[in-house]
Amino acid sequence: MDKQSQGGFSRDIAMDLGTTSVLVAARGKGILLQEPAVVAVDRRTGQVIQVGEAARQMLGRTPGELVAVRPLREGIIDHCTVAEAMVRAFLHKAVPGRLFKPRLLVGVPSGISEVAERAVVEAAVQAGARRVYLMEEPLAAALGAGIDIAQPEGHMVVDIGGGTTDVAVTALGGVVTAACLTTAGDQFDQALIQYVRQKYDLLLGSRSAEEAKCAIGQVCGPGEETLAVKGRCLNTGLPREITLTGAETQEAFAPVAETIAAAVQSVLERTPPELAADVAVSGILLTGGGSLLRGMDELLTARTGITARRAEDPLQAVALGLELTLPHLSRRQEGVLNLAQRRQLTG
Repeated sequence: MDKQSQGGFSRDIAMDLGTTSVLVAARGKGILLQEPAVVAVDRRTGQVIQVGEAARQMLGRTPGELVAVRPLREGIIDHCTVAEAMVRAFLHKAVPGRLFKPRLLVGVPSGISEVAERAVVEAAVQAGARRVYLMEEPLAAALGAGIDIAQPEGHMVVDIGGGTTDVAVTALGGVVTAACLTTAGDQFDQALIQYVRQKYDLLLGSRSAEEAKCAIGQVCGPGEETLAVKGRCLNTGLPREITLTGAETQEAFAPVAETIAAAVQSVLERTPPELAADVAVSGILLTGGGSLLRGMDELLTARTGITARRAEDPLQAVALGLELTLPHLSRRQEGVLNLAQRRQLTG
C-alpha cells in the first residue's frame, strides 16, 4: 500500500546518490540528509568505521589500517559492498530508530549502462529497500527546479555533478536528446592540482583543491579574488603556501569548462528543431555543484547565444525532484530502466 507508514513516517524514500554527495528525502518530509559520499573502512576487516562528513574529514589523513574511499566513481558504483554499507547507513541516519523496508527512488545519470543500473538496484536492495526505482537525474533536476516536465515544451538541463555532467533536453516527461560526460566537478579539482603543480612546483591535496575551487574558482570574469593555499613543495618536500587568484583558477579550469560547453552545443545541434526553438525561449537550466562555479552561466550563454541560468537551489534540485516523484512511484517501472538500450533505439 503506497501510503503505508510506520509511526506516521512514509515508507517512500528518495536518494540522490552522487559521486561526491548523497541527499536523502522522504515523501512529504523534504530533504532529511545531505552528506559527502565518503566511507572510512578498516583495511584488515573491511568494517565500515565512518560515513559521510566524519569520513570526509579522514581523506588524506588516515593511518595505515584505515582508508577513506568514495564508493562511486564517475556516477557509477565502484565498490559494491562499501556502497551498500553507505546507503544503509544514510537511510538509518535519515530515519533514526525506525526499522522499515522503504520503496526507494534513486537518481542515476542519463548515460548509465545496464550493468551500472543493476549495481545500483542491487546495492539498494542489499541496503534494505523493499522495492527500487530509478529516475534520470536531468528529469529530476528539472522537476526540482520548478519545471513541469510533463508538458510538450522542450527544456534544456545541464546538471554538473561531482563525477558526471548530464546535458539533456526534456519534453513530455522524458529525455529527448542527451549527453553524459565524465567531465565534472572532480575534473575541475584535478585540473587545479595539475596547474599548481606545473606552475608552482607545489602538490595540493584533493581537499585543498576542492576548497579553493569553492572559494575563488571561476570559468569567466575578472578573477580578482585571492586565496592562500598550502601544499607540499616538490623541490624541498616541505610545506609551503602560495596565493592563488581567481584568474589562475580560470586558466586551470578552461579545458574542462570548454568540454562541457562543447557538449551543450552538440546536444543543441542534435535536438529536433521544434524543441530547440523552445529551449531558445526557456533558456538553459544549470544544476549541480559545478554550476556554482563563477561565470559558468555566462560562459554557456556566450557559447550558445541562449540565456543560461542557475537553479534556485542547484545542489538540492535532483533530490527535490525525486521527492516530488515519490507520490507517483506506482506508475513507474520498478528496477532497471535499460536506458542504454533506449539510447540505441532513439539513435
